[in-house]
Amino acid sequence: MQIRDARADDWPGIWAIVQEAVAEGDAYTYPPDLSEDDARATWLPAEPWRSIVAVDDDAVLGIAAWGPNQAGPGSHVSNASFLVGSMVRGRGVGTALVEETLARARTGGYRGMQFNAVVETNPAIPLYQRLGFEIVGTVPGAFRHPTHGYVGLHVMYLAF
Repeated sequence: MQIRDARADDWPGIWAIVQEAVAEGDAYTYPPDLSEDDARATWLPAEPWRSIVAVDDDAVLGIAAWGPNQAGPGSHVSNASFLVGSMVRGRGVGTALVEETLARARTGGYRGMQFNAVVETNPAIPLYQRLGFEIVGTVPGAFRHPTHGYVGLHVMYLAF
């Protein structure tokens, strides 16, 4: 597996993973009719945002995008999103993407990373906590999970 900057020609592999996440409906607040153009703007974002992919040969295994959490006086804290294809979950792809994103955010001068809406049933929460993130708050019932019903959305933070 290699982690590298995402490229336009990675889009078909990224889009397949995004479509899978939308269909699962258990981790992101995407609408079920998320358009390909909207997804591309999120996962192949314009500066100051960046994106990286985990690949095996040319197959996209996962993607991460990060940038400033807020504008102006809040731009020193980064935000990030991650998606890993279901066929490779549990094999270290997510860990590699999070670690690389954290390294790049630190190098880029950010003072921390904040996740604004982590579904409380998300199996990646122990990974985030192992890497130093803390749950700093939870909005109860803010996410309508397809099998668990209304569950909380965590705000998680890691200071650099």
